[in-house]
Amino acid sequence: MAAQKRNGILPFIILTFIYFVVGFLTTVNEQCEAPLKTAFLSNVAGLKNTLITLITFFFFLAYLLVSPLGGKWIERHGYKATLVRSLLVMVSGLLMCFFSSVLAIYCEGGCVDIAGNLIPYGYFVFLLGSFLLGASAALLQVVINPYINVYELPGTTPLQRMNITTGINSLGTFIAPIFVPVVMFGGVAMSEVKSSQLLFPFLALTICMLIVTIVTQRIHLPDIAGTHAEVDEKLPRSIWSFRHLTLGVIAIFFYVGTEVGVGTNVTLHAHEIIAEEGNLTLFGLERLSIFGVPFDTFFILSSLYWGGMMVGRIIFSRFNKVEPRPLLSWVTILAACIIILAMIADNLYVLISVGLFHSVMWSCIFTLAVKGLKKYTSKASSVFMMGVFGGAVFPLLQAWLADACGSWRWTWFIMVACELVMFAYARWGSKIVDPYCLQGRDNRQ
Repeated sequence: MAAQKRNGILPFIILTFIYFVVGFLTTVNEQCEAPLKTAFLSNVAGLKNTLITLITFFFFLAYLLVSPLGGKWIERHGYKATLVRSLLVMVSGLLMCFFSSVLAIYCEGGCVDIAGNLIPYGYFVFLLGSFLLGASAALLQVVINPYINVYELPGTTPLQRMNITTGINSLGTFIAPIFVPVVMFGGVAMSEVKSSQLLFPFLALTICMLIVTIVTQRIHLPDIAGTHAEVDEKLPRSIWSFRHLTLGVIAIFFYVGTEVGVGTNVTLHAHEIIAEEGNLTLFGLERLSIFGVPFDTFFILSSLYWGGMMVGRIIFSRFNKVEPRPLLSWVTILAACIIILAMIADNLYVLISVGLFHSVMWSCIFTLAVKGLKKYTSKASSVFMMGVFGGAVFPLLQAWLADACGSWRWTWFIMVACELVMFAYARWGSKIVDPYCLQGRDNRQ
């Protein structure tokens, strides 16, 4: 570990910044749903919620399909080369989102007729861009999560470092819901948004990420020995043979399902309330303004939710004696209670307060899932990221139920079920029973 300490804090800062970008672009992708529901699907008669939620579905589908590739790249090329390759995938995804706007401008009449519904070509290109952005996010996290977990900084624990990094990630998710209506759509009312407004923001983001990729290629990022197999080295065991990891993948599947479900679908739920009741106010205001640019109040809901996650992560990053198992137990139970209360009160502002409790769940689950895995750590990270596919399944399932039931209100029971699964992992599933993982460790889990 001496080599790691000589390199100091710079690699930690670099990876934390890239994690910020991942959070920012993930939420930009999600927050495009409500505006593009108007811009792309104005001629669709039914299943609008289901179709537009496919943007998030394809983003998180990439985690299931692409994450194992990240572990293979690390073993063959190391952490830095995998990081650069992943950033190039991100650039390609942003380009696809840019081209979806180009199609909207120059092929305005180009549509696919599906069951009498006219769906523009640009919608499908945006889905491809969303998938590539998800692929890059998956690959980047396969690198960042184990690196941050193992990379030693004096006076910090793995849980602390994860909370710091995910806290900065949440800063990106906090900014993105404001960036979408103010910068991308210029503050226009929801009924007036156009897909052509994606053009310059996504072009600018593409150029910025290309610069980040070039800079990352030129910096020194040391590899970490003992966290992955060497080239052509065959590990004797299947990664799925570790019980606490396998159950951790299941736990993160349900966690990301509820995290993304609230962060994404709360905006669509608000859109429904506005359509039925005519307004959704914050402090009595239907429209807010930043730097003179007005935007609909309901966009602030997602920002407040991600902001709560950011605050929670910053707070818990200051504690180096908090154990992940009891912490995860408490926050999952409290989160379930908050969601139930929000449904009974039919209050979205109560619902978004659950972000404070969601804030530490990722760090707790990842820390518990990879504990004691040594050379299996990078491979564990890649299969762990497959569980993020839950972010595709549960928001889409909830949207389908909202279409079927005609309302979003009671569909939030899906998220309560997710919280209870994570509670079960904290109490029972995270216990280490494998002698390999217990070598040199305190056996009391």
